[in-house]
Amino acid sequence: MIMLRYVLLLIFMTTSVNAHEMVPTYPILESSYMQGLQKTKVTIFNKRPEVEYYEIGVFTKDWEPIPFVSTYKVFPVPYLSTVTVELFIRNVDRNIVTYICSKSKLRKSYVTRTAVSSRICSRVKRLGE
Repeated sequence: MIMLRYVLLLIFMTTSVNAHEMVPTYPILESSYMQGLQKTKVTIFNKRPEVEYYEIGVFTKDWEPIPFVSTYKVFPVPYLSTVTVELFIRNVDRNIVTYICSKSKLRKSYVTRTAVSSRICSRVKRLGE
C-alpha cells in the first residue's frame, strides 16, 4: 500500500499539464472613449499546441453571463503566441461584473481521450479593493 502511494505520487509529480495563461490577474475597468461603456484589456498566451482558438466571457459573481463587446468572442491564438483583447462593458453592468474568463476551444479533429479544455478566470478589481 505504501509502495502504491509512492508510485502515484511519482506519476503526479512527473506528469506535465499545460494550460493557457491570461493576464492581468485582476483587470480594472476604465472609462472608454465611447460614451456609456467601460473598457479593459486581457492578454492570453497559448502554451498548448493542440489548441488554436479561445473564447472570452464576462460573468457575475453567480456565474451568469453579462453582455459585452469585443472584436471577437472566439479568436485564434497560435501556439506560443499572445493576443491582447479589448473588452467593452456597459456602464450599467460595471458594478456586477466579477469575472472575465478565457476558455480553450478544442477542434473535433484534435479531440482525444486525453484532450481537456482549460478555463482561466480573472477577478475584476474595483477601486478600494
